[in-house]
Amino acid sequence: MSDLPPRARLPLLALGFVALLTGVFAGLARLGVAVDAKAASLAGFHGPLMVAGFFGVVISLERAVAAARLWAYAAPLACGLAGIAIFAGEPSVAAGLATLGAAILAFASLRFVAMQPEAHTVTIAAGAVALAAGNLVWYATGQPSAAVPAWAAFLVLTIAGERLELSRFLPRSTPVRATFVAIAVAIGASAVFASDPRGARAFGAALLALAAWLAVNDLARRTVRDTGLTRFTAVCLLSGYVWLAIAGATIAAAGLEPGTPAYDAALHALLLGFVFSMVFGHAPIIFPAVLRVKVPYAPVFYLPLALLHASVALRLAGDAIGSTDMLRWGGIANGVALAAFIVTMVVAVVRGRASKPPSVRAGPRG
Repeated sequence: MSDLPPRARLPLLALGFVALLTGVFAGLARLGVAVDAKAASLAGFHGPLMVAGFFGVVISLERAVAAARLWAYAAPLACGLAGIAIFAGEPSVAAGLATLGAAILAFASLRFVAMQPEAHTVTIAAGAVALAAGNLVWYATGQPSAAVPAWAAFLVLTIAGERLELSRFLPRSTPVRATFVAIAVAIGASAVFASDPRGARAFGAALLALAAWLAVNDLARRTVRDTGLTRFTAVCLLSGYVWLAIAGATIAAAGLEPGTPAYDAALHALLLGFVFSMVFGHAPIIFPAVLRVKVPYAPVFYLPLALLHASVALRLAGDAIGSTDMLRWGGIANGVALAAFIVTMVVAVVRGRASKPPSVRAGPRG
C-alpha cells in the first residue's frame, strides 16, 4: 500500500480539529473570557495550537494526499500529536513533534520542487521550510512569540503558492511573474529579521505588496462573476486579500511589537481575516480531495464568512479604541464563526452522502 485510504485520513484530520478547538478556547482565555481551568492554563499556547497544530495538520495532510506516499502522513500525525502534547502539559515535547512534522512536510514539498521546478512549488516549499524554522525557534527558545514571523510566512507563502498554481494557466507577462517571485523572496527574507523593527516593517510592506499582486492577478477576479461554489470561493479569496492588505499596512506602520494593540490587530487580520477566508473558500474543494466526500454548495456557506468578517472587524475596532469589551466579544464571535463553518461543512457532507445514488454491486467476474 503506497497511500493511505481516505477513511484512515479522518483520524489525522480529527487531530487537527482537536488542536483548533483547544486553540480557540485558549484564545478566549487570553481575552479574559470565562473558560474551564484547563483551557485557561493553555492561554499561552494559543498560537502553537492554531498554527503548528491545526494548520500543521491540515496543510501537511493535503500535501501527503498529493504525494500519495505513506511516509508523508507522518507529518500530519506528528503535528497532531504536538497539539495533544500541549494539552497534556508537555510544551517541549510538542515543539519537538511539531518540528519533526514540519521537517517531513518540507521534505515532501521539496520533492515536488524536484519533480516540477516552478515558481508555485518553490513558494509552497519555502512556506514549509518557514514552518520548520518557526517550530525549531519555538523548540529552542521555549517562546512561541519568537516563532510568529516564521509561522506567518509559512501560511502566507503556502497560500500564495497555491493561488499561483491554480492561476498558472492565465497569460502573464514576465514582469508580472518576476514581481511575484520578488515579493515571495521579500516575505521570506524579511520574516527572518522581523524581530528588528526595520525587518518587521519590511515584512509588512511585503505582505501589502502581495495583497496588491493577488488582488490584480488572481483568477478570483474572473471567477467572482460566476455562480455557486465558484463564486463563493472567489468572494472568500478577494475579501481575504483585503485583510491581508490591512495586516500588511498595520505591520509596515507599527512593526511587530508583542503586547501592543497594533500587534494584536495585525496578527488577527492576517491569521483570522486572511487565512481563514482562504480556509472557508478552499474547504469545499479540499475535503472532497482528501476524504473522498461530496460537499455540495449551498448559499448558507456565506453565513460563516460574514460572521468571520464581522468578528474580525469588531476585534480590530476594539484594538483601535482600546475597548476590552469589543475585543472580548470579537473573540467570542470569531469562535462562533469557526463553529458555524464546521457545522456548515458537516451538514454539507451529510447532504452529499444523502444525495449519492445507491451503488450497484457488480456480479462475479470470470
